[in-house]
This record gives sequence, structure tokens and C-alpha cells, in this order.
Amino acid sequence: MHGAVYGDLANLDETIAVAEHANEHGRFDAIIHNAGVLNGPDVLAVNTVAPFVLTAIMRKPRRLIYVSSSMHRSGSTRLRGLAPQTARASYQDSKLYITTLAIAVANRWADTVSHAVDPGWVPTRMGGPGATDDLDAGHVTQVWLATAEHIDPHTGGYWYHQNPQRQHPATNDAAFQTELITALEAHTGIILD
Repeated sequence: MHGAVYGDLANLDETIAVAEHANEHGRFDAIIHNAGVLNGPDVLAVNTVAPFVLTAIMRKPRRLIYVSSSMHRSGSTRLRGLAPQTARASYQDSKLYITTLAIAVANRWADTVSHAVDPGWVPTRMGGPGATDDLDAGHVTQVWLATAEHIDPHTGGYWYHQNPQRQHPATNDAAFQTELITALEAHTGIILD
């Protein structure tokens, strides 16, 4: 089946509609959560909340790939942007959260392979013309994770240019994973089964 699904990932209702519309196309082999915002009020909504909502609502695919950033290593585990009294999180925080979600999904869903990927600092509109990484190499790891038969680690990895990398220690902390998912569920009203 061919088709297009679109919506504003900064808007919770539109993100839910995107997930429901995508489900009409059946189960996906792979989903790459690639949307991103560097700064402004939509950082948390686009970088973390939307991928969580899509993951929770869409049929479980064979593979999930979440685009992260090396900047996640300086993110805060305080879940600032998900607390009721705050509305924003930093880019670093949002990427720590999405990397943690990728590892948590890998631990929870035995039949779905889940990884996080750092595409590098590439010269896109978001990265800017001064970015020093290779634009062509920026997508190779995502495609490889979506299609390769033999990946080590099989699930729960954090990758840069097809090589596993060290990630923030909190991403592997079961208590932080649970705290994050509980906060995202409370924030959205959507449960991740």
C-alpha cells in the first residue's frame, strides 16, 4: 500500500491523528523517528513527545530507529519539560529522553528491534552550513538499522556511523526509563503497553 501521512508533530492531537492514519496502512517493517527541532517552544513536543505518541499508538513495527544526538550526553535527568509547571526542555534534554525511550522500548518489546542513532552534525537547515560531518553519511546508519540482518547489539544500541557508541548512563537505568515513560504517559494521557 502506498500513501502519505502528514501532520504537525508539535500538536498532540495532530500527532495522534498521524498515528491513527498510519495504522490504516498496516504494520510497518521499520519506523525512523527523524523529525527534530533545535530550539524554541516545540523542542520537547517534536523531539520527544511525538515519537513517544507515535510509538505508543502505532502497531508495533519490526524495527524502530530514533534519531538522537551526541548532545544527549549533556541532557538533564530531571525531566524538566515534562513536569506540569514547565513547558519546555532543552535540545539536549529532549535527545536524552528520546535515547532513553529507544533503550526502554528495546527492553520492553521483545519482538521489536529498537535503536537510537546519532547522525552527526550534518549541514542541513538545522545543522547549518558550518556543520562538519558528512551529509551523505548522515542517513546511512538509519537505513542500515532498518534493513540489516545482523546487528550487534541486536537491539538497544546507540549508533554513530554504524558503530555502537557510549551513551549517557541514565539511558540504561531501568528506574529512569520507568520515570520517563510514566512522565510521558501523564503528559499525553497515552499509555505505552
